[in-house]
Amino acid sequence: MTSPDPKTGERSASIYRMVMPGHICPYGVKARWLLKRHGYDVDDHWLKTRAETDAFKAQHDVKTTPQIVIDGQRIGGHDDLRRYLGLKVKDPNATSYVPVLAVFAVAALLALAVNWLTFLPLLSFMTLERFVAIAMMLLAMLKLQDVDRFATMFLNYDLLARRLPPYGLVYPFLELGAGVLMLTRTLDWLSIPVALFIGGIGAVSVFKAVYVEKRELKCACVGGSSTVPLGFVSLTENVMMIAMALWMVAGIGH
Repeated sequence: MTSPDPKTGERSASIYRMVMPGHICPYGVKARWLLKRHGYDVDDHWLKTRAETDAFKAQHDVKTTPQIVIDGQRIGGHDDLRRYLGLKVKDPNATSYVPVLAVFAVAALLALAVNWLTFLPLLSFMTLERFVAIAMMLLAMLKLQDVDRFATMFLNYDLLARRLPPYGLVYPFLELGAGVLMLTRTLDWLSIPVALFIGGIGAVSVFKAVYVEKRELKCACVGGSSTVPLGFVSLTENVMMIAMALWMVAGIGH
């Protein structure tokens, strides 16, 4: 690592980053903050135009900015700096359960908040109902960000979508509609069959793909760019819808 300056006791580094009127490179900002956080005296060089940036890249034979230099040694960009500092670099293709866990956590908090506002006990059967309905709505929202991309990923494993591709385009709207109706407890005659239908097909599809065919796939449950592995969490989403529908049929929530 860099030795401290004998006069100031500080370690020094240089960073070359884009700071233009219409664009400030976010990775440059993050790299500068990391350097300062780790005790470096930063010599901050701004590349103020596209021409200046292109000239810098050509001169130093690099493809991206920012570029960090420590002790005359070019470290590289933001991710290279993190490695140099011994910090973890996120793999964009790595599987992660964080998106779906975030959905369930927010759904739980919203269910508790609604109970609080409606003067109901925080923990009750109604809390569970609202949690499932809100989770369905949040999961549908994530799918609706890019319906076509979701539908394309959905085709990898959903049995009905394979036979009828437009089903993948309709699915997020069915999930959202069922969630709204279940949350408000209106039109049960519609929400219950919809939840049973999409949840049942989904559960069978996931079980077949993962546990019978042993396929390693990404789940489309949180949208088409998901890195959540298809498996237990995906099955849980569908079983949750089925259980909620059966719960309502039995009249337990009333």
